[in-house]
Formats: sequence, C-alpha cells, structure tokens
Amino acid sequence: MIPAIFLGHGNPLHALAHNGYTDAWNRIGREIPRPRAILAISAHWYLPGTAVTIATAPRTIHDFGGFPSELYEVQYPAPGDPELARHVQQLLAPAEVALDDSWGLDHGTWSVFRHVYPAADIPIVQLSIDGTMPARYHFDIGRKLMPLREEGVLIAGSGNLVHNLRTYAWNQSQREPYDWAVRFENAVRQKVVAADAESLINFGSLTADAALSVPTPDHYLPLLYVLGTRQPGEAVRFPVEGIEGGSLSMLAVQIG
Repeated sequence: MIPAIFLGHGNPLHALAHNGYTDAWNRIGREIPRPRAILAISAHWYLPGTAVTIATAPRTIHDFGGFPSELYEVQYPAPGDPELARHVQQLLAPAEVALDDSWGLDHGTWSVFRHVYPAADIPIVQLSIDGTMPARYHFDIGRKLMPLREEGVLIAGSGNLVHNLRTYAWNQSQREPYDWAVRFENAVRQKVVAADAESLINFGSLTADAALSVPTPDHYLPLLYVLGTRQPGEAVRFPVEGIEGGSLSMLAVQIG
C-alpha cells in the first residue's frame, strides 16, 4: 500500500528555490514507491462545496500576487486523470461531488510537486475543501478515500500546520519560531504519533495556542484527509521539519 502524506508548502517562492525543504521534497519522491497518480488536497482550493478536477491537462494556476515575475512563468504540465476523478466521486457517494473542468493545479500543489516529481509525468487530480463543513467531515472523507492507497494513488494534503501570515516575517525567513508556533506544532506531532485522531479533529482546543497557530482552518484541514487514511498500527514519520518566518510550519507528515 502506497503512503499518504501531508506537506507543509510554505512560501510560493520555494517553487524556485533549492534549499533544505526542497531537497527533502525531492527525496520523498525518490524514496516512496512511485504512484500511478496523485490526489492532491490543497489549502488553496477552499470553497463552499466539494469538487474534483476532471481536466486531462490541468492548467498551472498562479494564485498569488506580489512575487517576482519568474514565479508567474513557472509551469507544471502534469496530466490529469478523468477516470480517477470519477472514481473519487464514486468513493465519496452519497456526498455530492462536482466534476470541475475550470480549476487546475494551484500553488499548494505545483510549488511542492515540481520538486517531488520534477518531470511532471504523474497524473494529478485535485479535490477541493468544503469550507462550510466541520473538521470531522474532512477526516471522514479521508476514511472513504483510503482504498486509493491500495490502488497506487498518492493522497497528498498540502497546507501548513501553523499558518499565521499576520505574524510572518516576510524579510526574515530564517527568523526564530514563535514559542506559540512551536508549542502547537509539537502538540500536533505528539497526537499524530499517538494516533489520537479525536484531538486532531478538535484542533481548536488542542492547546491554548490554537487560535494563533490556526487563525483560519484552510491550511490545517488537508492534514485530516491524510490522517483519515491511516490504518491501525500504521507507521508515521516526519520527513520535512522546520518553521519558516516564525509562523509557518513546514512539517510533513507521512503515513505508511
């Protein structure tokens, strides 16, 4: 059974960089079994409803502003997989899942995967996050998606466990992490190791630092999809670590 993984994607400029984080992403791609396809759940496709991309050639979406021009020139021409999209729709029934041909690959997906799989030769389908639904709903979707791992599909959540842009040191990416960010990240790690899904679903009461660490749920929720695929006794590891700019956790969580 192929692993599932949550990736902290951080600043979009990592798409152009070669650093410890990007080296670790590349190492993930070399070390895990090669998937036949990827199902990506990105914090940046957050809308009132559940949808899955069905395009055969999903476009590279530059969903950000104020960055250097070369970042907008990056393309990640991975193919889509309409058959997988329809399979996801079936697995999530009776929930209503729209087949979407207008979205593509947002930077939560391509800025990381251009390092994980630089050849862009593995089909990718994106699944949206329904922002109207509670955390348990997203974990339960992960449960329903678990059979994909046995079919060679890499389920990949992309977000950041700690994501507070108001406190992010934009000109000091190496700034020492805030104490509250470290405490919250450590609490999440401990609960993941302990397979304490209930505490992770109820992340708002995980520690007193939750409100600062997760001011909005969009970047945390992709973790729950990945955790939902975990089987009893299954190993967990953290192949990427670090907190950039003081308040963006780059932690990756690999199941299996």
